[in-house]
Amino acid sequence: MIRATRNCPWNKCLFCPVYKGERFQRRPLEEILADIDRAAAFHGDIFQAAFLQDANSLAMKTPELAKVISYLKEKFPSVRRVTSYARARSVARKSVGELRQLHTAGLTRLHIGLESGYDPLLEYMNKGVTSDLLVEAGRKVKGSGISLCFYAILGLGGKLMLEGEETWRNHALATARVLNQVGPDYIRLRTLTIKEGMPLYEKERRGEFQRLSDAQVVREEELLIENLEVTSYLASDHATNVLMEVRGQLPEEKERLLTVIRKYLGLPPEEQLNFRLGTLLRLLGHASGYRTFAEFFLPAKREEAKAIMEQLEKEEPGQAQRLVEELNRTLI
Repeated sequence: MIRATRNCPWNKCLFCPVYKGERFQRRPLEEILADIDRAAAFHGDIFQAAFLQDANSLAMKTPELAKVISYLKEKFPSVRRVTSYARARSVARKSVGELRQLHTAGLTRLHIGLESGYDPLLEYMNKGVTSDLLVEAGRKVKGSGISLCFYAILGLGGKLMLEGEETWRNHALATARVLNQVGPDYIRLRTLTIKEGMPLYEKERRGEFQRLSDAQVVREEELLIENLEVTSYLASDHATNVLMEVRGQLPEEKERLLTVIRKYLGLPPEEQLNFRLGTLLRLLGHASGYRTFAEFFLPAKREEAKAIMEQLEKEEPGQAQRLVEELNRTLI
């Protein structure tokens, strides 16, 4: 990891706890190149991938960023993949020609937070972009030859009513629309988790924002995937997600992914809670629990998690659900 910039130039999103109170800085080119020299001297040529930090290296001037990337590959000839986070507004400010220059230098993939394609929700969350700008940025990346990964946040709208309608539905449909217009190479799903340090935490504490239940989030995920018409790899590959098995190539594996989702939604609420608790316990190193959704259907596994749930509920009603929420917060 090479730190090309410090912190985030926007840093106003309600759902983000990172970089709060920190000032964004563009590092001098000489400092970055010196870091690369030190890394090469310390490690030698042992890496196949490099990541440019922090939240938005595309805020750098194109010639300087191209120099960083080409120098990195010169010092580490084994590096085959150079990736970075980028803010959509910074990408949109660059021409396709500039992005091609970065691709020629060796930039292989950009990770961009789409979050939602629903403009009222983007505005509520103070994302600082519109769906049109997200489409413009995504298409520019695709046109440059750089691989594009868009992130979408499940449950982002919670139980909000924006424009007089349930936000979760508009969030899913509008996000699918943007993804269909861009056709990113990768779509990665994350689930909204609220913790102290996020501006959204205070809204939740005051009762201005309410999260969806796990089942409601998965229903939103179902609606999103039902409406995707892309050639993309979709990955629900984060521990905050209820169903991490929802990953595969679209459109070929779309029905398989929807089958997993519908199987979960068909479970009684207590079994949904059993699965989520067991999954989180296993992720955090507990001997019991489930590594996969398929393991949930093994009777012995399910009985182990059920016994833990019963003990928690015996101690204090509602404790199992509260533990799930607390464990979730430790994963972001």
